[in-house]
Amino acid sequence: MRTENTLSFQTEALILQTIRTTLHNKMKSLDEAAGIEIIGENNNRERENQSETSHNKSPLLADPWKPWRRSRATIKEWLLKLRCCLGAVCGIEWYGYAALGVFTAILSFLMDLSVTKLLTAHRGLYMKLEGNSLLQFFCWTLYPACLCAVASSFSHNICPFSTGSGIPEVRTMLAGFKMPHYLSLTNMSTKFLGLICTLAAGSTVFLGKVGPFVHLSAMIGAYLSNLCDLIQANNKEKAGGEMLVVAAAVGVASCFGAPITGVLFSVEVMCSHFALRHYYPCFFSAACGALTFRLFSVWSGDEETPQALFKTNFPAAVPFYSLEILLFAFLGLLCGAVSCCYLACHRWMLQFTKTNPMFNKMLTTEKGLYSGMVAFLLASLTFPHSVGQYMASKHTMKQLLTSLLDSRQWSSQSNNASLYLGPEALLEWSSSGSPVFLPLAVFLLMKMWMLVLACTLPLPAGYFMPVFVYGAALGRFLGEGVAYVSSTGLTSGLQWASINPGGYALAGAAAFSGAVTHTLSPALLAVELTGQFSHAIPVLIATLLANALARSGHRPSFYDALSIGKRLPHLPSLKKACPRLPSTPVGQVLGAISVTLQKAAGPVEVKLAVNTSTDSQIPVVDSHESQIILGFVLRAELLMFLRHCESEALEKHLDEVCCIHPTSVLLSPHNTVQEAHSILSLVGAQTLFVADRGRLLGLITWPEMKRILEDLAKEI
Repeated sequence: MRTENTLSFQTEALILQTIRTTLHNKMKSLDEAAGIEIIGENNNRERENQSETSHNKSPLLADPWKPWRRSRATIKEWLLKLRCCLGAVCGIEWYGYAALGVFTAILSFLMDLSVTKLLTAHRGLYMKLEGNSLLQFFCWTLYPACLCAVASSFSHNICPFSTGSGIPEVRTMLAGFKMPHYLSLTNMSTKFLGLICTLAAGSTVFLGKVGPFVHLSAMIGAYLSNLCDLIQANNKEKAGGEMLVVAAAVGVASCFGAPITGVLFSVEVMCSHFALRHYYPCFFSAACGALTFRLFSVWSGDEETPQALFKTNFPAAVPFYSLEILLFAFLGLLCGAVSCCYLACHRWMLQFTKTNPMFNKMLTTEKGLYSGMVAFLLASLTFPHSVGQYMASKHTMKQLLTSLLDSRQWSSQSNNASLYLGPEALLEWSSSGSPVFLPLAVFLLMKMWMLVLACTLPLPAGYFMPVFVYGAALGRFLGEGVAYVSSTGLTSGLQWASINPGGYALAGAAAFSGAVTHTLSPALLAVELTGQFSHAIPVLIATLLANALARSGHRPSFYDALSIGKRLPHLPSLKKACPRLPSTPVGQVLGAISVTLQKAAGPVEVKLAVNTSTDSQIPVVDSHESQIILGFVLRAELLMFLRHCESEALEKHLDEVCCIHPTSVLLSPHNTVQEAHSILSLVGAQTLFVADRGRLLGLITWPEMKRILEDLAKEI
């Protein structure tokens, strides 16, 4: 009897345990279904109530080992509700564009603040050593030398990809080539800290921040793009390259508070083919970045309201005379000629550092020592008690540009400097007591080769702002000459009441920087930086003529020369180096076909093709003997074909189960590399097939195009 009771008790316990297990599994399945419903897009009220009711039974609460289960579930629920509310207003990617502008502007402001503190500390230490020239010399030279050595060593040891401008690499990535090392978090932090050290070296090294900051903005954009893809898991149609295009515009806008220039810079410099779908996101994100950058300047107490970065006081009644248009045109031609000399020297220096054994060894193994030595040499030449007194060496980059854009005539005031030249910005150019033409001439002659030498430093640095300031000095030199001639009455009866040398400096800055980079965006930048729309026409004329002269003869731009020197697979740059390379027929550089499938292929052949090739599109031919291309089949369909054959244990052919997709674009072996590259960029196809009279010869993917361009780059 006891045995029967025991058995019945065990049976009841077993039944209860079975019921409990069944209920637990059902509840678990309901929880998973509720979770899927919450993650999806629920716009109706009934589904929201269902997810809200079942979320309290989520797997977060079912896992006993996780702390704060109910709090975590509540936070997740509110985050999902927030995502639904934000998604109802606009797409998640637009919040990413806004966040990109805001984060980049905050980064730019923090960088400027840190650099200002370091420069102020250096200037204060130098002033405290007044009266001891030797100690002042060591303070003036060792400070930037140590900073450059630290920046170079830090970049070389932590992340070697962080050196240089970064714009050539971003352009290559926007052309379709993947370079993940240049978008890593390590690269971003290393480049940020190294760039602070470079800028803190001051105007002695004469380097800027535009290029590296565009690279930093691209890194932030890449991470925000991944975050947007994670948030909207069911909508991954947006390409990551779109965020990189927007980031290029935001990088410039966050440096100068100039959103329109940022978008035009992204169109001209960064993209070989600018899609119209990028137009509005670029403006939106650049406007967010520029506004945030200017608001931070107001909140920090530097300015009273958001306005132009460089304040100017050009005369509003008669900003320039009609005949001065000819002088602005001459200035454009002059800037174009000087830019050709500068670019030629820059290309020669890049070639020399690669071919000279001593420079090559130092730039390979002793980067910190090389940077420190070069910075020490440049700082010695700019020491205020030597040649630096003729170069306004105590000024920062911003102070140099502000002084050069001054509308007053320095040449007419140099005879009584103590009476007229009150501001410190003007006193620096006349501290030696000599006429203003001598400091400007020394500045132009010395900074030309010093800037070429500084471009070889293996550290994070920008090269746009230095040429912008150099162009302003070139325009100022011409403007002062015109003002001097007009004031002495040597203009053959044409008495001009007042000449504005600052207008010539503004036009010279835009023309020279535009000629060096082969772009027109500096003309718009000059207007946005100063707010002087009265000089828009002269600035544009000078920039157009300078570009025309600099582009003649298929000369590569500054960024093209960097791409060529680094042998990056960027076709526009290679075309500038050797115009015949892009005209190379595809048939001459086409690689061998990795794998093909015939339409009657069985499971064994399909399995071999899947294991051999990693391409997403595998070509299908009529037979291996004829090689007549029929189309392609997707890799995912081949995997389904194999599973289908294994489950049914049937021997079927490929064309009986899989869909053979027709090829939309079929290239001839006589098509050029440039045509194939353009089709890949515009169409966005992953694979282009090359056939001669229907017979498959090969295929071109982005990795294959990269190999072709790298092989062509080796021939330069």
